[in-house]
Formats: sequence, structure tokens, C-alpha cells
Amino acid sequence: MAVASAAEWRANGMTQARLRSLARSGELERVWHGVYATRAAVEWAKGNPARGHALRVAAARVSVGRDSIASHQSAALIHGLDLFPPAPDMVILTRPPTRRSGRLRSDGIFFHVAELPAGHVTTRLGTSATTVPRTVVDIARVSSFMSAVVTADSALRADAATKDALVAVCAACAGWPGIRQARRAVDFSDPRAGSVLESCARVIFAEHGLEPPELQVTITGPDFRYNVDFCWPRHRVIAETDGALKYSDPRHAIRQLKRDQQLRDLGYKVVHFTWRELFTNPVAVITRIRKAFAYPTPV
Repeated sequence: MAVASAAEWRANGMTQARLRSLARSGELERVWHGVYATRAAVEWAKGNPARGHALRVAAARVSVGRDSIASHQSAALIHGLDLFPPAPDMVILTRPPTRRSGRLRSDGIFFHVAELPAGHVTTRLGTSATTVPRTVVDIARVSSFMSAVVTADSALRADAATKDALVAVCAACAGWPGIRQARRAVDFSDPRAGSVLESCARVIFAEHGLEPPELQVTITGPDFRYNVDFCWPRHRVIAETDGALKYSDPRHAIRQLKRDQQLRDLGYKVVHFTWRELFTNPVAVITRIRKAFAYPTPV
């Protein structure tokens, strides 16, 4: 037993005096109100966000009842899925309707109430959580469309779920609040989106009526082979996402300039955009891409 309440430790033969002694020595560490974990469990969780959150979830479940299951952003953290924006600093649990409570928040926990079929629950990192497909659909039901797409793309990219599995969960949750948006996000999701930024860009492109690009297209030249983030072959246009650290190394910047020139020599027009540009002035990004569509193809 790695995580248990003080009452559970005592029920397994530990005296109150022994519990206090182990807590003082660090062999047991209080990880939630009245809940203690072994030193080994705490060390196992250190420095690893997924494990650290799994330990918090395990402790919270001891406190409020083990029929409460990690779900939504908590389950996504445990499964290692991307989230946008980052998860709130709390444990998110789903309780079955038989445990309905008037309190949505309690001691750092946010509760949802929903059916939890056995096929929608799994064990991950030592605690109970919703499966990846159920987690994706739950997030899609209650979050923005962009947040839903980021997590769905992440699950597909990591081979943690298939689109068929996501569709099946949507069917199982038919009639639930937000399920129409969940279906839309699942339909839009694509495992070829290579990052959170690329997933967000896809959503913004669609919101502005830009025709859908091909993702992660391989462009081959006489002596090179590049994968590009977005490509519109009909217009001979490529768009590349630039992360915050992309040009921190001058050598990388030089390689990028060479790459762009080689792509242009093949007749492609190349557009770059950053996180900041995409979220502070998306119209400017869309306008640059549309202008590239209209430019004559280089000869």
C-alpha cells in the first residue's frame, strides 16, 4: 500500500505512535489532508509531471472515495497528452451519478458527475483514470474547440487512441452535454499535426476560411528531403511554424535560410509564423498565406 489515509494505515496494523514516527523520519509523507504516501512513492513521482499528478490523484481519491476517477485534464496529464491551455493546478475527478454532490469543488478537487462504464476506465501510473478516448471526448465536451483539437491530435499522434475509438466513445455518450462539439473535434483531428502550435494553427486556418492544408508533406529536391508543417500543393505554398527557440542558435537560423532557399528554388513560396503572431494577429498570418497563394510561382 503506497498511498493511504491515516485510518487505513492504522487498520493495517500501524499504531498512531508508529505513524507519527514514520512521518517524522520521512518514511511516510503527508501528500493530502490526512493521506500519507511512502517515501518510495514520493521519490518515484519527483521530477515527472505525469507521475507527480498521478500521486496527487491517488491521494485525492483516498480522501474523497475511490469510486471517483481521474478524468478530463487530470487524466490527460497522467496519459501524457497535450493540453492547451495548460491544466489548472487542481485534481479533476469524475464521480458516478450515485455519488452526486452539490459541491463542484472541494480541497483542490473539481468534480464532474457522469456515467463511467468499465470500458471507459483504466489503470495508469498506479491510479484509476478515464481511458485516452474517453479523456479526449470529455475534454472536447467541456472545453473550447481549439483545446479539444490539441488534445485529440496529441492522442492520435502518440498512437494512444484511434479515430475509431474516439468515434465509439462519442456514440456511447450520445445526448450528453457538449457531445456535438466533441464529434466535430474528433472529425477535425489529425495525427499528422506535429505539435500544439500546429494544432492551434489548423483551427485558426479553418476559422478564417482558409482551405485545408496538407500536413507534414515531404518535399524532395536534388540533394535534400524536407518535411514541412503545412503545404498547399495547388498554390505551391508552404507554411512553417516557428517555436520560441527556433532561432536561438545562429547555426540553426543559417540552416533554415538555406532550407527556405532550396524550397524556393523548387518553386515553392514559404511563409513563416510564430506563436505570438498566430495568437496576437492571426489575420496578418492568414493574409500572408493568402498573398502567397496569389503570387506567381517562382520560375
